[in-house]
Amino acid sequence: MRRRMIWGALALLAPVGARAAPTDSFARIDQIDRASLVMSVETGIVPRPLAATIARALDQVAADAAKPGAERPDDYLRIEPLITAIAGPDATRMHSGRSRQDIIPTVLKLEQRDRLLALAAALNATRAALLAVAEREADTIVPAYTNGVQAQPTTLGHLYLGYAAVLARDADRLREAWARLNLSPLGAAALGTSSFPVDRNRLAALLGFDGPVENSYDAGQLAPMDLGLELTGLAGNLATIAGSFAQDLYAQYHQTRPWILLREGALTGPSSIMPQKRNPVALYALRMKASDVVGAAQAFVIMAHNVESGMPDYKRNQDEPPGRTLAEATEMCRRWTRVLDGLVVDRARAADEVAADYATTTELADTLQREADVPFRLGHHFASELVSYGRGHDLRPADLPFAEVRRIYAEAAAGSGLKPDLPLDEARFRAALSARGMIDAAKGLGGPQPAEVRRMLAGARDRLTADRTWLDARRQGLDEARARLDAAFAALTREP
Repeated sequence: MRRRMIWGALALLAPVGARAAPTDSFARIDQIDRASLVMSVETGIVPRPLAATIARALDQVAADAAKPGAERPDDYLRIEPLITAIAGPDATRMHSGRSRQDIIPTVLKLEQRDRLLALAAALNATRAALLAVAEREADTIVPAYTNGVQAQPTTLGHLYLGYAAVLARDADRLREAWARLNLSPLGAAALGTSSFPVDRNRLAALLGFDGPVENSYDAGQLAPMDLGLELTGLAGNLATIAGSFAQDLYAQYHQTRPWILLREGALTGPSSIMPQKRNPVALYALRMKASDVVGAAQAFVIMAHNVESGMPDYKRNQDEPPGRTLAEATEMCRRWTRVLDGLVVDRARAADEVAADYATTTELADTLQREADVPFRLGHHFASELVSYGRGHDLRPADLPFAEVRRIYAEAAAGSGLKPDLPLDEARFRAALSARGMIDAAKGLGGPQPAEVRRMLAGARDRLTADRTWLDARRQGLDEARARLDAAFAALTREP
């Protein structure tokens, strides 16, 4: 308790210009060395006078490495000679109870958690952009497709709230992954700890981890593989959805009269030979980056597959999966946000595409059952015959002659025991066959009806706010841990 009070007081003495967060392996090893030295002094592994000498050497090595053009080694065994050249061979006492087998996984985790939080921020921005479009286009009637064929009308707000729901699940997965990622391997040594009184909980706290990975074999030899698969899988899942979104938009670029496109300018590019073309540059940049993420995720599976535990195959540096996969996913989200911010929706054209086909006939069959007690399969058969007649005569649903409608119903009802008269007047028939009527008639949870879209939009905004709060808290926690470490380390340098 007394020690916690002392270090808590020292944290208040941390300089206003605290050290920046580490951005490469050299800086992360330096952070690990500083935490190890503080813990080693507290547990009596390193005498205080020697700790002051080592601390000043660490400061000098870091300052030298910060000079323009200076080398920044990414391997502890290449950094240690730089320290001992200043502090002497006794400086290696700082390494007591440690191994590269626990340093390397710790370096990777420090890097991965920074990249995971960067992905969380980019994902939140994409979700915000999706919700902005969903709110703006909440009542915009558009066609929705199943099996690649126009199926039913909905609203663009309803569709994009669907994508937002997927991204909210990805945010859930990210937070859950964080809980497993933010555990420290440091102090596990090669795999079975050591005879030195290394305080693994203290090391974890100094580095901003929530605690240590308990089993020392798991810490350095299994968790890097297991968590790497989880992180790359999370990124690959997100990328698959991003690719689906891109393909939905690409389908419009195949049409001569699209109803949704990218704003011309920075998001599009001209053809070098065809003056009429406006290539969706931002859209295929999104899709290609999604493919990069999926490919990197699969690459890590291959690296980790069928290798003995503890092998270096899946313990790569920050420029290899899973770190690179998280960075690629972050860039993918940024590109996705640019696409969303640049969408141009032709509402009249979208409504016209819906009106040109027979995507509302399900509601006609439902209306007959609901209001006239016509069995659904009979109503479905009647509606299907209407579609065949309308398409055969090149008619839109709104242009169907009502006399022909009644005739087709009488033929469909023949032999069913029902009266041959269509139990809807013309006004009710036309309303049941309209896109607006079908959408407004929806009753189910999560449907496209305006009340449900508004409810889901409010819920999605609340979830996004909660996720932003979570991200802010995680970042603040890391900043505070870094400040406490800097204060504790600075106290060592002031020892005589």
